[in-house]
Amino acid sequence: MTHHIAIARKARLLVVAGALILAGSPPVANAATNPASASFSSKSNLTFVSAATLPPDTLRRLNNPVPLDRYRPEKTAAPALEFATGPSRVPVTVGSEETDLREQCAKQKEAAASKGWLKSRFETCQKRPFDLVLRDTKGTQEIGRLWFDMWVLGFATDGARRVDYVSSIENIRVQTAPGSGADARNWTVGQYFSHTSGFPSDPSSVVTGPKEENRDELLGAWDKKPQWTLTYTSPDSGPQWSKGNLQLATSLVMAELTVNAPGVKPYKQVDAYHSNVRFDYAGPTAGKHKGTVFSEGRAELKLSLKDPAVKESAQHILDAQEHPERTFPSWPGKSVPGAKEPLHRLIDINKQKENREKSIKECAKVWGDYSGTPLQCDEYPFASTREGSGKGDDRYSVRLIDGKDNETGGNRLNLMYTANRILDGDPFFVTITS
Repeated sequence: MTHHIAIARKARLLVVAGALILAGSPPVANAATNPASASFSSKSNLTFVSAATLPPDTLRRLNNPVPLDRYRPEKTAAPALEFATGPSRVPVTVGSEETDLREQCAKQKEAAASKGWLKSRFETCQKRPFDLVLRDTKGTQEIGRLWFDMWVLGFATDGARRVDYVSSIENIRVQTAPGSGADARNWTVGQYFSHTSGFPSDPSSVVTGPKEENRDELLGAWDKKPQWTLTYTSPDSGPQWSKGNLQLATSLVMAELTVNAPGVKPYKQVDAYHSNVRFDYAGPTAGKHKGTVFSEGRAELKLSLKDPAVKESAQHILDAQEHPERTFPSWPGKSVPGAKEPLHRLIDINKQKENREKSIKECAKVWGDYSGTPLQCDEYPFASTREGSGKGDDRYSVRLIDGKDNETGGNRLNLMYTANRILDGDPFFVTITS
């Protein structure tokens, strides 16, 4: 008699453990008294949803996350489903560059969790937390809950037509409802990257991605090896900038995230991550002759009022930005761009010359002949921008300042151009600090 009871009990356990896998599995014996088991036994009625869409009282049974390496379902699951635990877990190995970016990214929590944080035109990151609930599509029962962080660190290369992404699923935590029969070791997370190329008429527009842009694995596989790297490159034909060919290539790199389980309608986050990348071979005007940038990254020229080498240049720019009415040319309602409204680099040497000539005439008009003095005519916005004096809208300022100060300010501007791979028409901002 005892032997038959044991067999019957074992059979019930197998039915519950196999509920995620077998299509149309019959409800367990106690389904009438355990609605969670009844919901879980029907694969067509289950789906992952964002926990943010559910009221707090609905989640009260599922608000105690358990780290994956300590998770154990209430009932024994199929022995073939294993995951890394305890000492056997492989630690995350990252270089100093990745470590630094991760630490800084963590401090930019709000930006990093949504669109991602652009540290510079060469580094970007995103730390996006996910909190999902496996529930009955009828909204009657919550079966389990899954928490994890999706990281993407991006590194564009100055000196090569290459960008690398270090992506990972980390900090995995789970909880299943008592009696549901759910086994989170059956759950999977997938990352599906894709990329596009621009300028189809230009052979250099080709962007080559990694052999494998997708990774879809069990939670245990992510827990054991959280990171993977994707590299995108663009070929070039050698130096062509003297002929006007900068070999520009643009690409939109995107990632879709999925969460799934056997017999469950998958959760999809279509735009889980994206970044815009530009490859060029622009020559010396961009610093290193070729390179890659995150084109939406902010470029900024910073000058300090406390820096004796550029204090007069900095004061002129600050006055033009904050008190344009005190600058020349003077007119009612004048405003000067650069602080909140970006400036744009101008490469055309002839147009730069036109800007300088007009600015010098304005200086002579206001202060007279200053030849033979150590003073020079400082102009803002700079002659090397499309917003210079030659634009014709008089939204500029000129001032006589010390010549060495003026030249040092110009050198700082050129360094900013090359350090950020600022090409013709690229935007940048100017910030003055005290």
